[in-house]
Amino acid sequence: MIDIDLLAREAQKLSIELSPETLEKFDAYANLLVETNKSMNLTAITDPEGIVYKHFIDSLTALSSLPKGHVSLVDVGSGAGFPGIPLLLARPDLEVTVLDSLEKRLRFIETLCDTLGLKVKTVHARAEEAGQDPLYREQYDVAIARAVAYLPVLCEWCIPLIKPDGFFISMKGSSGLDETDKSQRAIKILGGQQKSFQSFNLQTSTETYEKRSILVVGKIESTPEKYPRTNGKIKKQPL
Repeated sequence: MIDIDLLAREAQKLSIELSPETLEKFDAYANLLVETNKSMNLTAITDPEGIVYKHFIDSLTALSSLPKGHVSLVDVGSGAGFPGIPLLLARPDLEVTVLDSLEKRLRFIETLCDTLGLKVKTVHARAEEAGQDPLYREQYDVAIARAVAYLPVLCEWCIPLIKPDGFFISMKGSSGLDETDKSQRAIKILGGQQKSFQSFNLQTSTETYEKRSILVVGKIESTPEKYPRTNGKIKKQPL
């Protein structure tokens, strides 16, 4: 379905080499995404070029922000598997957990991973509930989220899930810098410290570019027990 040569070339621009087998898995991913989307609202982007640029390459821009060695990664609000599944395809040594509040999306992820031969854990929960559950609280090396929510809210969802010395990676669009500025208080309260911020233009078709940003927060101490709060409080009174 997708142009795997295009995917390979665009990945190379990110210094990512995708094997022929991995490229075929990306193609199978795209096919299942489009087919499932006919009966389940997973994405508004279903054209082959859009899937390559706006889903696969966009997800892979976070690869260089991941630490080396064994990494347990939780993808918060993953939806149709972005960015967690493309990152796992490019880096099979990752231990990936997909967390989402909608069970039907997790069923798609499970079917996808069976199709692609991937080992992925799925958690059906709201992020603020998982953050207070001992099974998930401070259990991951990395929490990552791609365009899920307003960043001060997202910090309270994600930072409680990562271990001290772990990382939270937020993938945003043009609002990234402004939201990062507005998240400094939340980051500090939750035990984090900004490590890096980068903004760049992502090619989103053969002729267009869009603003993207990646914020990396390091966790320097445990999150206070009161966080995350209930979802109502988080959204009404962001930190």
